[in-house]
Amino acid sequence: MIKEKTAYEMLETALGSGADFAEIFAERKKTTSVSALNGKARSANSGIDMGLGFRLIYGEKTVYAYTNDLSEKSLLALAKDISSASKEISTLKPIPFRVKEAEDIHNAVILPFDISKQDIFDRLRKANETALGYSKLISEAEASFSASEQEILIFNSEGLKKEDKRVRCRATLNSAASGSGEKQTGYIAPGALSGYEFFDSLDLEYLALKTAEQAAVMLSAGNAPSGRLPVVIGDGFGGVLFHEACGHGLEAISIAKNSSVFAGKLGEKIASDKVTAIDDGTIKNSWGSINIDDEGTKATKNILIEKGILKSYMVDNFYGKKLGLKPTGACRRQSYKLAPVPRMTNTYIAGGSDSPDDIISSIDLGLYCKSMGGGSVTPATAEFNFAVSEAYMIRNGKIAEPVRGATLIGRGDEIIKNIEMVAPNPKLACGMCGASSGSIPVCVGQPMLKVSEMTVGGKA
Repeated sequence: MIKEKTAYEMLETALGSGADFAEIFAERKKTTSVSALNGKARSANSGIDMGLGFRLIYGEKTVYAYTNDLSEKSLLALAKDISSASKEISTLKPIPFRVKEAEDIHNAVILPFDISKQDIFDRLRKANETALGYSKLISEAEASFSASEQEILIFNSEGLKKEDKRVRCRATLNSAASGSGEKQTGYIAPGALSGYEFFDSLDLEYLALKTAEQAAVMLSAGNAPSGRLPVVIGDGFGGVLFHEACGHGLEAISIAKNSSVFAGKLGEKIASDKVTAIDDGTIKNSWGSINIDDEGTKATKNILIEKGILKSYMVDNFYGKKLGLKPTGACRRQSYKLAPVPRMTNTYIAGGSDSPDDIISSIDLGLYCKSMGGGSVTPATAEFNFAVSEAYMIRNGKIAEPVRGATLIGRGDEIIKNIEMVAPNPKLACGMCGASSGSIPVCVGQPMLKVSEMTVGGKA
């Protein structure tokens, strides 16, 4: 993508302008997608994007530029142009590159671009037909496959040179149930940092049935109640609440800007003894995993909270230096067009020792949130408002009738103090996380857990 000689000259230009640090992030990314709606082809797309981002750091100030013209002339002109913004002159030179390839622990066996779109569509069509055949209430079924193959090359003025290749595949299945002027949906979207073998291993028809079942059940559900109730949050995507209401507040960018309720609290008790929370980019083939982050730092398993005690933040090089903390392999971006910042990878609440049966039986009247939807969060205050996509009442220690329209309202820093019971065996679920450095693949997760009391918004 870019020659070492050209990279060195760019970095040399940056340091000559007084920059303390300079970094090149070159990327070549291939994408493909196929989708089917109600058994018919809806779309089939492929593309390639290629370019380079150039970041300069002057003390606490950063300058960033990008280009998709990778000719030597263009790149050297880019370096000169953005470096000219500084009046400083320096004789500092980049350190000669130490070539070090990233160890690939997420091996892709079958590249998705070697598979015909027709073969993929045939599998998606069968999934559509299975969902539509579940019930006459199912009015719409959609299934899609998407994949990317990203090659990156990183150089910096401290002598780092690293390469990495990331192959991701994902399936997305949706069903809609309609009746009496109402419409409810079901959704599942598994993914992996893996080749086509991941998609090949999925039972798409079973997953399609699960989305159809969720949509049909919610269509027949009554309205959720309002008030303060004990709440059980299901495993897997239930972890999105921690991700949004707490996870973003544990990213070093929020800590350094003092825009997080968790700033300055390392070593303090911030959660229930039941809560151990982890961000782990090393989980083999997980959707949110990485070999290295977008600064070239190796991925780590980072314990954020241990038995209620705040142990760590998610840290990159830039904000790590400001905070005096070691990078944790958390620096990420959507593409070369955006400067990287510390972000989550696979973030989850670890398993506890309470059985799911005991969790449910401990509640006389409460709400079981089996599946979470979207929501809004204010990171500075940790205040959140989340929709629940599939919920059931708990009555006399048993899961009872389904209810719809439930929302969970509260503050993340308060909720994690009120977690009373945590089941074993956390599960992960895939998603895309948006922030200042764009939309990136992440996993959220947790086992089933009980919050002693939360504000539930509903219609009943």
